[in-house]
Amino acid sequence: MKIKKILVSQPQPTSEKSPYFDISERYNVKIDFRPFIKVEPVFAKEFRTQRISILDYTAIIFNARHGIDHFFRLCEELRITIPETMKYFCVSESVAVYLQHYIHYRKRKVFYAATNKMADLIVIMNKHADEKYLLITSEVQNEETLSALENSKVTYHKAIMYRTVSNDFEPDEEFNYDMLLFFSPLGITSLLKNFPDFKQGDIAIGCFGAVTAQAVHDAGLRLDIEAPVPGVPSMTMALDNYLKEMTKKNKK
Repeated sequence: MKIKKILVSQPQPTSEKSPYFDISERYNVKIDFRPFIKVEPVFAKEFRTQRISILDYTAIIFNARHGIDHFFRLCEELRITIPETMKYFCVSESVAVYLQHYIHYRKRKVFYAATNKMADLIVIMNKHADEKYLLITSEVQNEETLSALENSKVTYHKAIMYRTVSNDFEPDEEFNYDMLLFFSPLGITSLLKNFPDFKQGDIAIGCFGAVTAQAVHDAGLRLDIEAPVPGVPSMTMALDNYLKEMTKKNKK
């Protein structure tokens, strides 16, 4: 089987230096970017039903840039002014840097995990165990994140500020790919919602994260590429390795 067209279920990279573009050129494959899920806001009226007073908390946990956007959107809707003493704990440097869209970054207390792993952010948070933490999340939470928080020394509360829903395909939208790459269990749910008669056949499926891999198996689908695994920390590296092996086989 030759891979010619790949669908990556994420927004198109904004940087021309993305490894996906190198892979596309190296193996002469067409890579399309099309999210299977999208984010919708939870507005102030609905948020109030959660009975959360944001100013009761001294530290905010962000595990995605979506969370940052919706946190500050809701604060504006609720006419809340966040004090300069508020601390921000982010799962990665890129998420932390994104805060610059809303705050004077250098003047605030911002912490992040250098490894992009929640477990390593927890180590930092445990050093600030006296803080009252508010986790900004969607209605579908990452089980690994919740497990790490439950096993930590910190006190936290969840604030649902946005929803992650299926990004439905249009009736005339093309769906003709040799490989599909997923990054969330909701992506698998969206695939089966959009295409209830989906038959995998020779279509290769790759995923990032153990929870997403489990969703692939639970759906009765075949998992061909998985990341991260030892020695393969990223989806692009896993894809590169897979295409390299496929090229070797096709030459035999």
